[in-house]
Amino acid sequence: MNGETDLQLLLASMAPQLAPDLYVFATVPHGAPVPAGVDVVMSFREAEGMTLILREEDARNAGVEAAFACRMVTLDIHSSLEAVGFLAAITARLAGAGMGVNPVSAFYHDHLFVPADRADEAMALLKQLAAEAARAHE
Repeated sequence: MNGETDLQLLLASMAPQLAPDLYVFATVPHGAPVPAGVDVVMSFREAEGMTLILREEDARNAGVEAAFACRMVTLDIHSSLEAVGFLAAITARLAGAGMGVNPVSAFYHDHLFVPADRADEAMALLKQLAAEAARAHE
């Protein structure tokens, strides 16, 4: 259950999947509850407060102030938390296209939060990167 560490295999097999929902980033102060009815995709405690990633619809319905309208791309390969260079190669490819990305590594998969209006472009770039890696891995 450790996940894959071979960089070329990770890139060649990442199989990006675009989630249909629109997501946003928000924050709540320390000690404040997560608003009722909000399904948090990710939370992270920072010095300034609790960062939340949630569906835009949930944030709007709960009156939560949010930023960065984005789409979530899940890289459908069980990557090791100790894999070296996987996200670096991906974020470099997206940066080369002038695209910001907020990556999140979870236990089984890596997830990329990309600008909502560039999600299709991000998917094309990721599929191109995977195809290149697959050719190099042969």
